[in-house]
Amino acid sequence: MNRICQLAGIKYPIFQGSMAWVAFPPLVAAVSKAGGLGILTGSIYTSDDLVKQIRAVRELTDKPFGVNFTPTAPNIQEVLDVCLQEKVPVVTYGRGDAAMITARLRPRGVLSFPVVPTVRAAVKAEKDGADGVIVSGYEAGGHVGRIGSLALVPQAVDRVSIPVVAAGGFGDARGLAAALALGAEGVQMGTRFICTQECSAPLNIKMRFLRATEEDTLVTGHITGIRCRVLKNKLSEVFDDLEDRQAPQGEFDRAGLGKIRQAFVEGDEEMGSLCGGQVVGMIHDIPTCQELIERIAQGAQQVLAGALARGSF
Repeated sequence: MNRICQLAGIKYPIFQGSMAWVAFPPLVAAVSKAGGLGILTGSIYTSDDLVKQIRAVRELTDKPFGVNFTPTAPNIQEVLDVCLQEKVPVVTYGRGDAAMITARLRPRGVLSFPVVPTVRAAVKAEKDGADGVIVSGYEAGGHVGRIGSLALVPQAVDRVSIPVVAAGGFGDARGLAAALALGAEGVQMGTRFICTQECSAPLNIKMRFLRATEEDTLVTGHITGIRCRVLKNKLSEVFDDLEDRQAPQGEFDRAGLGKIRQAFVEGDEEMGSLCGGQVVGMIHDIPTCQELIERIAQGAQQVLAGALARGSF
């Protein structure tokens, strides 16, 4: 029990990262029921559909959960209205006007946990009124920054007073123990939750993740600036070619349109965008969320106790 658990009303300081076309109500609810914080991907829905998705989560669990959205979306005010109307406990988000978000949500008791890739952004998040901050390292899947978690997390902890959740490269008990040792008060995991029984991703996609090693990911978007870590496949080769040719932005946009859905809903292993982090090499089974979260939480206690017994701290 720490500030993260107390703030969010959860048993274990484990957040499930919001992943487009992956974080649907069954997965979100399963994580929350298991004692973590499930987070619904809100940015792929209209405001009316988002209401339905939030209510679908509530039909499955009475535990706290979160909603993730894109602050730069044209319908951001409608999304915030939905979060207030539905009394969502927690929101997470990336780039955008964080001060506007906290100004609207905090007076109504909605917790804000922005996701940031730098220490400077973590400091700004605190100034903007965030309740906590998710500091995400280069190892993460999906959109990434340039700094590794081992260096980034403790520096952010040193500069802010709000709770820090570490993301990027975390997927087991040792990772949670390491994050706590670095000064974070919890972890956010995305890639690891893809290979759970409650995740709706097709089985062939889960098996692709199980077969992958830490060397099987790369970061695209070096030219466009929209950096994204994915598993290597034919689509990633297309993006490599576009970057080698320094193709215009329009070609990148066309190549990537709808590709995450193509992977995680349609099951296309080669031309879908397999967003995933370097932690993929640590995934070897498909447990329930309950089994996974309890394994990580209990294992982290043993790791920390063992380190203390060896005089490592």
